[in-house]
Amino acid sequence: MSEASRVTMSATLAADEAIARRRAAGESVLSMASGEIGLPVHPGLRERLAAAAGLGSYGPVAGSPELREAAAGYWSRRGLATTPDQVVCGPGSKPMLFGLLLAVGGDVVIPLPSWVSYAAQAGLIGVRHFPVPTLPGQGGVPDPDLLRETVTAARAAGHDPRSVIVTLPDNPTGTIAAPETVRRFAEAARELDLVVISDEIYCDLVYDPAATPAVSPAVFAPERTVVTTGLTKNLAIGGWRTGVARLPAGATGQRLGERLVGVASQIWSSPAAPVQAAAAYAFAEPDEIVEHIAASRRLHERVAHAMAERFAAAGAVLEPVVATCYLYPDFEPLRAHLAEVHGVRTGAGLAGLLVERYGVGLLPASAFGEPEESLRLRVATSRLYGDTEERCQAALRADDPLALDWVRASLDRVEEVLADLTAGAAVPIAV
Repeated sequence: MSEASRVTMSATLAADEAIARRRAAGESVLSMASGEIGLPVHPGLRERLAAAAGLGSYGPVAGSPELREAAAGYWSRRGLATTPDQVVCGPGSKPMLFGLLLAVGGDVVIPLPSWVSYAAQAGLIGVRHFPVPTLPGQGGVPDPDLLRETVTAARAAGHDPRSVIVTLPDNPTGTIAAPETVRRFAEAARELDLVVISDEIYCDLVYDPAATPAVSPAVFAPERTVVTTGLTKNLAIGGWRTGVARLPAGATGQRLGERLVGVASQIWSSPAAPVQAAAAYAFAEPDEIVEHIAASRRLHERVAHAMAERFAAAGAVLEPVVATCYLYPDFEPLRAHLAEVHGVRTGAGLAGLLVERYGVGLLPASAFGEPEESLRLRVATSRLYGDTEERCQAALRADDPLALDWVRASLDRVEEVLADLTAGAAVPIAV
């Protein structure tokens, strides 16, 4: 059986569908498995999409001149000087990442843990992926020393790793690798002649950039780093499918860009023209878009921190969440209790118990490449802001979203579930 034939449905999307089936059957389920951002589309984006509905032609494979110029400006304002000819656009960051793996060729190194689709996409292409653990509290970037060991051993065994993927900030952990770690990683990638694919789709959701900056590997290894992003997370328009890649300047970037555009021409032809028009407006960052993203970032921070407090109080261990809407609690301190009282010995078993008995949908760490026995869970708070557009708008505007009845109800439900799950367990005292 080939690697490609073993690829299954995305764990996050499969969880969404399973939860939808439960709700259709009349069950009450609190959904915290998906990374879908439950916020309304900004009115300015709606207006521009509607105005561009008449754009029916394919357009350039690499994207419209307007979108490429806007994306170049977006990166340049963040300290990565970019020209439009360094930008390639596609129908979502996920297809863009897949196209890049095809364009680079060879095997790929990924962080451990990492987003569910990195390893799966390598399988679809039919290449090997080599997971490398991250440093504690610095998810998304492989440990530089272990990266050297892994790639050296892989090549000695006859394999061909040519690229390494990083995520800044990280999904699933909600943490950010320190700038010094990123610098050391970039040096290792240069020594090993690896192309770096830096997935930075969460960069606009860093709570306090001054305290915990997300520094791109492109700062330290500009000649070999491709940066990708999109509007799925910062503007909650995952259904519109738009992603952009920033290629390195120089000969390496030009060759890679030519291959990427070739791949794009055979797979998606060109991004959807009306969506490109709206995306160009968003990447230009007018004041109203900047303010909207800032409001969503504050909302993510308040709710994620409140949720983290509840998991910590129940005895789970987790690193401080500094970005995104994700937390990654570890129930290892409660392993004996979970096994004795609930018969749970794996992350999948714990996630299954939570959804079957309590109606709380989460993902186990095994979905992100960790061993089956790991008792970590990925918790996404991004669907807790309201079940109507009116409620979501109220959550965005609220000085204290935790005081809103529906947000408070979700937090209280999780607190009740964790209390029942851990009843009688000795909760470690934080020092």
